[in-house]
Amino acid sequence: MAPKGKRAAAAAKKSTPTQPLAPPPPSWPVFRPHLPVADLELETVARSAIVVARNFWPKSLCRNYVSFLKELPLTTTPGKPKRGEAVRVNDRFQINDFAFALRLWAETGLEELVNREEYLPLWGGEVVGLNPNIRVYRYSQGQFFDCHYDDYNLVTLPKSPDSSSGDKTPVSCKTTWTLLLYLTSAAEGCIGGETVFYPNDCQLESEAIAVSLETGMLLLHKHGEDCMLHEGREVTGGEKWVLRSDLCIKR
Repeated sequence: MAPKGKRAAAAAKKSTPTQPLAPPPPSWPVFRPHLPVADLELETVARSAIVVARNFWPKSLCRNYVSFLKELPLTTTPGKPKRGEAVRVNDRFQINDFAFALRLWAETGLEELVNREEYLPLWGGEVVGLNPNIRVYRYSQGQFFDCHYDDYNLVTLPKSPDSSSGDKTPVSCKTTWTLLLYLTSAAEGCIGGETVFYPNDCQLESEAIAVSLETGMLLLHKHGEDCMLHEGREVTGGEKWVLRSDLCIKR
């Protein structure tokens, strides 16, 4: 028989709860055709606060991704929000996936676009990648996201495996701009769902800056302290599909 002390230690070790393993990331489809398919430019919607890049993804790739995303285990958000949160009714999937964030950053033309000299003053620092917290949103008929602000997050990005410097030290970052990639629009039967900004922190229709959905369009808007009050208007027909991440600057 084992000594009493050893038996107690063994029992304690046996009863220690194990942390559940994180689910593996999805097998995201490849980017076909090779991206970008068009010369990318950032168009200003609101000076130093909202920009868009049209035709960031071709419609064929958006269709492929929507078909793929429909098979993911989406979760419907609760209708009653936590204290201080806006009402949001949609279906979502969320995964921490650095590899996919790196693909979105490095294989789509986004890295080159964001780092053009004329756009550098926008971001609040040196942009080094995307937030690996990847979110998928589906808004069906009757679903919406009420007025809210997007806060910043502190994240740590591992160095890219093909980093030429040889330095593998993780990079401490702060998110500064929200990234939304629209995968559907009226062309696919989605009615409504505009992203609407209110520049003076008050929901006045006379001041509303409405960004209509365009399939394959990228919307970037500043968040944190400088975030505009904004909402995702109700979808009244079809489905609105969105991929979400954030620009990360080095701290």
